[in-house]
This record gives sequence, structure tokens and C-alpha cells, in this order.
Amino acid sequence: MKNNQSLNSYKQCTICQKLIPLSYATDICPQCVDNTLFNDVKDFIRNNDVNEYQVAEYFHIPLRKVKTWIKEGRIEYKENDGKPVSFGKVHCQRCGAPVTFGTLCNNCLKLINKSVVGHNAKLNDDTSRMRFFDTENNE
Repeated sequence: MKNNQSLNSYKQCTICQKLIPLSYATDICPQCVDNTLFNDVKDFIRNNDVNEYQVAEYFHIPLRKVKTWIKEGRIEYKENDGKPVSFGKVHCQRCGAPVTFGTLCNNCLKLINKSVVGHNAKLNDDTSRMRFFDTENNE
């Protein structure tokens, strides 16, 4: 009988069907709220020429949330004449070059990937299962 009472104190998220407390303000779980917000932000960026400050202001969200999405590589800056537009001064953590997404520039990513591949080749260990390939050179 306790199980029925505990289940009665929950409702289901209308999107993913996860259980959420009855006291929760909406019928959508926090993860689905965040995913919906991200999709709205992505559509807004695609349809408007905006920077992260304008996105944060428009959606009334913290700027750090938008910058986190940029660092995670979920949002990418548009390019202007082949050069990344870096409004928020997002720079490579290794060399300081402007980046359009993530925390490392393309050059540093290539260097790190090549050093990892080179290190794995030196080990000459056939039991190793993880491989890194340079997609631009189709290796």
C-alpha cells in the first residue's frame, strides 16, 4: 500500500514520461525543459544574427548557460568572410586563438589527435581498441 501512496505523489512528464513530483510547477521534467529551451535558442540563433549576450537577454537566461553550450560545442559561432565571429571572446585553452565552439581551436585539436595517434602507434599494442582518425586527411 505504501508503493501506491508514493506513486500517487508523482506525475509523468508529458514529453519523456519520467516521474516528477506533483508539487513541480509544470508537467515537464527539468531535463525536458532544458532541452526545449536549447532547441528554442538554436532556432532563434539560426533565424537571427545575434551574439550570446542577445540570446541570454532574449530568453532571460544566464549568460554562463549560453557560454557553457558554446564550450560544449552545442552552439557554434557563425563565420564572417571565413573568420569566426567571436563576440564573447571564447579562446582556445591551449594557444589563445579564437574558437567558434568547444575549448580548443582546430589546430590544437589536430596536434593533440596526432600526438595521441603517434603515441598509440609507438605502443604497438594490438589489444588497444580506441582509435583516433584525422577526418580531414581521411586517414
